[in-house]
Amino acid sequence: METMINTQQGGGFLVHPSDSANTFTPEDFTEEQRMIEATCREFLDKEVLPHILDIDKQQPGLMPSLLDKAAELGLLGAAFPEQYGGLGEDFVTATLITEALGGGHSFAVAMAAHTGIGSLPILYFGNEEQKQKYMPKLASGELKGAYALTEPNSGSDALAARTTATLSEDGKHYVLNGQKIWITNAGFADVFTVFAKIDGDKFSAFIVDRNTPGLSFGEEEHKMGIKGSSTRQLFFENCKVPVENLLGEIGRGHVIAFNILNIGRLKLCAAALGGGKRAMNTTVEYAITREQFKTPIANFGAIQHKLAEMAIRIFTTESAMFRSAKWIDDKEKELHSAGKPSEETLLGAAEEYAIECAMMKVIGSETLDYVVDEGVQIHGGNGFSDEYNISRSYRDSRINRIFEGTNEINRLLTLDMYLKRAMKGRINLMAPAMAVQKELMSVPEFGEESGPFGAELKAIDNFKKAILMCAGAAVQKLMMKIEHEQELLMYLADMVMDTFQAESGLLRAMKMQTNGNEHAKLALDATRVFIADAADRINHAGKNAINSFAEGDEQRMMLMGLKRFTKTDNFNTKDARRKIAAAVIDKRGYFF
Repeated sequence: METMINTQQGGGFLVHPSDSANTFTPEDFTEEQRMIEATCREFLDKEVLPHILDIDKQQPGLMPSLLDKAAELGLLGAAFPEQYGGLGEDFVTATLITEALGGGHSFAVAMAAHTGIGSLPILYFGNEEQKQKYMPKLASGELKGAYALTEPNSGSDALAARTTATLSEDGKHYVLNGQKIWITNAGFADVFTVFAKIDGDKFSAFIVDRNTPGLSFGEEEHKMGIKGSSTRQLFFENCKVPVENLLGEIGRGHVIAFNILNIGRLKLCAAALGGGKRAMNTTVEYAITREQFKTPIANFGAIQHKLAEMAIRIFTTESAMFRSAKWIDDKEKELHSAGKPSEETLLGAAEEYAIECAMMKVIGSETLDYVVDEGVQIHGGNGFSDEYNISRSYRDSRINRIFEGTNEINRLLTLDMYLKRAMKGRINLMAPAMAVQKELMSVPEFGEESGPFGAELKAIDNFKKAILMCAGAAVQKLMMKIEHEQELLMYLADMVMDTFQAESGLLRAMKMQTNGNEHAKLALDATRVFIADAADRINHAGKNAINSFAEGDEQRMMLMGLKRFTKTDNFNTKDARRKIAAAVIDKRGYFF
């Protein structure tokens, strides 16, 4: 039977209706996907976590040997095409693998760097000769990959790189000079994707082998977290790279850098989610076994609130992430059916959903941060001790808000992409924004919502109206100056992310109910708590946004509209959280 491909426009959830039947959820994984997930978790339990202290000490040869073992299970090349030695798994499966291995601390970082930014530039931008030379060995683990973009003076501003590439007189080599910092896997990687400027201005990419004369390495960096992940500087001193190792076209390095980061952002969310589930389960186990005042601390309401909130944030993050991953997957298949070459299909799909990728990076990293922070709190003084794994989770988590574009950059990008797409006519934001303005002038309808999910659907519809009202008015008022109003853009981004998470959680809860899932009621409770809290956050961000550019009657009318759009039914979030906490304690961890 032909599976129905339902492709939502990138960023379109804000203006197009979605229905639960066509929304992909984790309950829709196939048997094969479940087996791959189980293989990954077993690999962590047997091969990685028992050696976590040695990994943190960077015991020589240990990390590469673990990557080799992962390769034997097919995990390194799972998402690479079969003709290059991979398994040809789809994007949803690749995302699931990243999530299932995400609880592996520094190993998860090394693995993600190798399979993602370390290999994908060659797969998507290499010519056939380059792909045949490198990809099968990257898939088998014979070669380990790394990616060298960041420099001492260029972090978020990647295009300000100073590393240069000059064509040699005989035309056979590019001579690289410069320095790269924070390069993951640098201690053992065999092949690097390196960005440099040809003739000082044409930003380009090169494949550089480890043994290239003129390439040297700094000492291992001493880091706050992910201590087992190899991080070194690279130095290029008249480093001669053969001309056939130019990757892609001259002066088109930014296309490689930014497209690879799109995919990396969603994968980072997946790894953070996997780390969050592990940290939560560790914390639940501790809360059940730790006694104070002659009873397990899991029996206390204050602790139950935290455990439930962990489950709620993981549930809504997971719902939004796999919803996005399936859109990318479907778009890839659509482009493939239209005759696009395989290297263009995933890049085209990831570009279409670049807004969702940027949002998921922020949502995933901030969900993990919440889980590990409260995890340490529940562990009390023990959480501050290295004897307990939660302290490692806490330290390892912190980098995720900086990796793959800081969360500030990704918030700004979310709005920047929306506005650029609206201006190019790629997404119609102005018509719905005008309709909301018109609605503000009319008498509000105060009818009861019909149907089992009527109130929740209405709340999310209203959240979208609040965003369109604020964004539409801000664009009309500020025009091109809006890009300099970063605080305003960040408030709007927060409103969009909360809405995307809330809607994704609700669609999943609705689908679970339709399919008779045993946890459907608790999924709805989780979503209702999230919606109730999101309404307050959206109101707060919206107020700050409106007050930053509007005044007088316009300001008063918009604040009234915001109040109307963020009003939700009264809901006892305490009791809902207690029910969720009871299930978490009963199942000894995340159960959705």
